[in-house]
Amino acid sequence: MNNDANTKKPYAALSPGNREVLTDLFASGSLINEPQLYAFKVYVRLNAMKQTRFQNVSFRHSIFESAYFNRCFFNSCDFTGCRFVSCNFHQSAFSGCVFDYATFERCQIDDDILDSEAPSQDNLKMRFARTLRMNFQQIGDAKAVNKAILLELDATANYLRKSWLSSESYYREKYAGWKKLRQFIRWAEFRMLDAIWGNGESTLKLLRTLMVVHVLIAIYDTAQFRDPWSLRDYLDSLVSSPGIFFGITTPEYFPVWVCSAIAALRLIGFAFLTAILVKRFGRR
Repeated sequence: MNNDANTKKPYAALSPGNREVLTDLFASGSLINEPQLYAFKVYVRLNAMKQTRFQNVSFRHSIFESAYFNRCFFNSCDFTGCRFVSCNFHQSAFSGCVFDYATFERCQIDDDILDSEAPSQDNLKMRFARTLRMNFQQIGDAKAVNKAILLELDATANYLRKSWLSSESYYREKYAGWKKLRQFIRWAEFRMLDAIWGNGESTLKLLRTLMVVHVLIAIYDTAQFRDPWSLRDYLDSLVSSPGIFFGITTPEYFPVWVCSAIAALRLIGFAFLTAILVKRFGRR
C-alpha cells in the first residue's frame, strides 16, 4: 500500500490541456464566421492591421496578452471567459459582442464599451463593470472609472432587488427560503445608503440629505418650543438651523441628547463629504 503511494507520479490525475499558445502573430485580413478555430487559445503579442474586421468569431476562454488592435472592428464576436492583459484597443469598436465572465487588466480601451457591450444579466453586468472599473483605475482614466462605477451600482441595485423579489428560476433557486430575507436586508441597506450619499458617489445626494436634516431641525424646534401652527416660526427655525447644525449656535433649551445627535450627524456628514472628495480626486 505504501509502495504504491510512493511510486505514484505527482499530478497523475492531470493531463495536458488543449489550449494552444500562439505568439507574435499578425492578422493581416478580416476574420468572418469562425465559430471554433480561434477559441481556447493563448494569444501573446497578437497584432492586427489597422481597420481589420472581426465578425462572428469565437474567442471563447482565450487569453490575450500584450495584443494590439488599432482601429479594428469587432462585430458579434464571442469573448466569453476571455482574459485581456496589457492589451491596446486603440480606437477599436465593439458591436454585439459577448463579454460574459471576461476580465481586463491594464488594457487601453474606450469607455463606450460600457454602453453597448455590457451583458444583459445583472450579475454578469455587475462583474463586467467591476473588472473594467479596476482596469480603468490601473491606467488612470478617472472619467471612465466614474462611468464604470455608475454602471456597477445600477447593476448591483437591480441584482439585489431581484434576489429577494424576482420569480425567475435563477434567483428562486439561488436565494431560497431565509436567504431572501438576508438579500432584502442587503437591498434595503444599499438603497438607504444610495439615498443618503449615492453609495459614496453623489455629492448632490449628500447635500440633499443635509437639507433634510436642516428641515428636521426646524420642525423639531418649532413643534417643541414655538407655535406649531405658525408658518413664520417654521421659516425662522429653518433660517437658524444651519447655525445649530454647524455648531455655531446651540439653543439652551435643546436637550443634551438632541445636541449630541446633531453633532453626530455633523461629523458623519463631514466624513461622507471627505470620502467623496478623496475618492473623486484620488482617481486622478
